[in-house]
Amino acid sequence: MFTLAWLAIWTVQLTPVQLLLPLQLDTSEEDWVRGVVSSGLVLGVGGLAGIVAGPLVGAVSDRSRSARGRRRPWALVGVWVAAVFLVLTGLVEGPWLVGACWVGVSVGVSVASAAFTALIADQLPPSQRGAASSAVGSSQAVGIVLGVGLVVLLGLGVLAGYLLLAGVIAVVGTATALLLPDPPADTADLPSRSEFGPRLASLRDRDFAWMLSGRLVTNIGNALGTALFLFFLLHGLGQPSAQAQDNLLLLIVVYTVFVVAASVGTGILSDRRGGRRGLTVAATVVQAASGVAIVLAPTFGMTLVAAALMGVGYGAFSTVGLAFATDLLPDERDHARDLGIVNVTAALGQLIGPVAGAGLVALVGGFWLVFLMAAVLSLVGGGLTAMARTASRADTTARTRTAA
Repeated sequence: MFTLAWLAIWTVQLTPVQLLLPLQLDTSEEDWVRGVVSSGLVLGVGGLAGIVAGPLVGAVSDRSRSARGRRRPWALVGVWVAAVFLVLTGLVEGPWLVGACWVGVSVGVSVASAAFTALIADQLPPSQRGAASSAVGSSQAVGIVLGVGLVVLLGLGVLAGYLLLAGVIAVVGTATALLLPDPPADTADLPSRSEFGPRLASLRDRDFAWMLSGRLVTNIGNALGTALFLFFLLHGLGQPSAQAQDNLLLLIVVYTVFVVAASVGTGILSDRRGGRRGLTVAATVVQAASGVAIVLAPTFGMTLVAAALMGVGYGAFSTVGLAFATDLLPDERDHARDLGIVNVTAALGQLIGPVAGAGLVALVGGFWLVFLMAAVLSLVGGGLTAMARTASRADTTARTRTAA
């Protein structure tokens, strides 16, 4: 049920990013750069809204004393906000209205994500978090294939595509939120409702901060390497629209196969053998190789190779990196708030990546600089992640709870 919930979340979040929003905002061949810029700005504004919503809702749910569970009500709210605004996004036209509605989608997805992610740390011991995180990582890749595949293979238009996605998140999201276990927390373990501001231990924790910075930079690199794929096929490789959509689906399938394989394999490996920090850093190096490949040979064949490398790198990074983040949580009473901050790094990456990518395309009139920067930022993110340590987690938690 947890995997199914994340499959729905990723499907409705990434299908518009990869396909529907670029189709809505694409412009004529003579003015194609404006379409790229509009798409980047819309994704950026939506990501900013998600950044605010996720940690805020996570902090509120950490302090919930409801007998029906701390996470379930917020998961339901997020699911239905996303569903409503997906319908509205499909109905409107123009970058301003599309952007406004996409903000609502992003807020809903961020709220639901914060609630579902907290279930990992709430209920699972560290020895099982890698496997649970692999469900999140592999669902991300499968969700892209499911969403884009349905839209392309069924020949759906933009509005029909959004309606389909709204139905998916409304039905699947509601069912999983209601059926997943969410036992109420022990009152003694709950943080005080008046402690929102003073107890920001996670942001003061050195290792947690290094991990966050590494995740942010790596996610920006991933967004640079993936968010503009349809535009790259259309205007970088000069493919017709129908061919570009078919090839986008092929790229996503290749990406997905390697994401799922890397996600499941590294998640289980990290549970059995440990070494999550090293695996996370290695994953960023593989992700960087994908950007280098396209820069050296900007052909569709090499783009398929790059998609495979990106799948291996990001699949391993998203899975082991998330498990690594749960190992670094400074205080068990603030799981949802702190994991909401962890989720923000992905949302912020999706905010900065498309905006920065659009600016780089406008700067050089092409895509080579986008993929080069994707490689550079992936390596920088790996270096920042390498600065985090887990050896002193128990002592840090004890000090934090004593101070509180």
